[in-house]
Amino acid sequence: MSRIKNIFKPFIQNRILQHILFWCLSYYYLLHFFSPEDLKKIDYIYTAVFHVPLLAGVYVNLYLLIPWLLHKKRYGLYVLLAIAVVALTAALNLFIFNTAVDYFFPGYFFISYYEFYDLVQFSFVYVALTTLIKLSRAWFKLRESENYLVRIQQEKKNAELLFLRTQINPHFLFNSLNSIYSLSLKNDRQTPAVVLKLAEVMRYMTYESGNDFVPLEKEISYIRNYIELQQLRAPGDAAVLFEVNGAPAGHKIAPFIFIVFIENGFKHGIQAGISGMFIRIRIDITEKELLLTAENSIGVKAEEGYEGFSGLGLNNVRQRLDLLYPGKHHLLVKAGPERYQVQLRLVL
Repeated sequence: MSRIKNIFKPFIQNRILQHILFWCLSYYYLLHFFSPEDLKKIDYIYTAVFHVPLLAGVYVNLYLLIPWLLHKKRYGLYVLLAIAVVALTAALNLFIFNTAVDYFFPGYFFISYYEFYDLVQFSFVYVALTTLIKLSRAWFKLRESENYLVRIQQEKKNAELLFLRTQINPHFLFNSLNSIYSLSLKNDRQTPAVVLKLAEVMRYMTYESGNDFVPLEKEISYIRNYIELQQLRAPGDAAVLFEVNGAPAGHKIAPFIFIVFIENGFKHGIQAGISGMFIRIRIDITEKELLLTAENSIGVKAEEGYEGFSGLGLNNVRQRLDLLYPGKHHLLVKAGPERYQVQLRLVL
């Protein structure tokens, strides 16, 4: 198919060749229409002369009326002048065959075989047909431009998502490495197992989350592993709860949408200095929707320097939600004196 397209590509892109082919086909058709049986020299001349007023009418319409009036949506004036062009084309045909042709071909006897009304029909067919062809070409060009714009927008969207994703991954890696570093300083026996847990997280981040959407089951498994890694850094009296209600099987979700809220909970909620530290993450799944509820206590350190749910992480999530869930998400952040709560509702 591509080879055939390449063969005809010069013709498709060359308007002069297209016009030549159109008039050649027209000449061939009218030649046999006027003289269906034996063709003589006079038949060839007659057909050629007959095309002269048609050429004039068609190109006045194509290069004057259409760009000056039709493209500028002056439809009423265009129709009136197009009718005038059709009538003048027919009149020019009568003038050529009744008067002018004798000066150019004195050895032949030409007369107009058609009445004015018949010539108007010829002119109308040619003007209307070439107008439709031109408008069709314009429509196909418009569609091609729209498709190109859609492709450009999709490429831009993919580039934005890739950029946002590259912002996320190093941040998670550094946090997890800090947890492992703390264990290694204590010569904790859990260190090898935690390294394997981090390997599972990194495998998901590197190889299994390259698409815009991933299986919800894998995303939940990733979140569970991440929480287990972060719990290693949490104080012993901190309450960490992760709960999933509903069946994740069969659903897909954009990767790393939830992790920023969970990370904020650990970073700003599980802090020393207060009693009753907690972080609760709950995911409720129905057939068509998913609701994430994440809430955490506010530690003393968080109160002193906490800027709320803002900054690169949340802005990143908002951009991804706008790109991947346009009109299909609702994000609500509630800030209280003792706790922060985030609710994110997604249409699956």
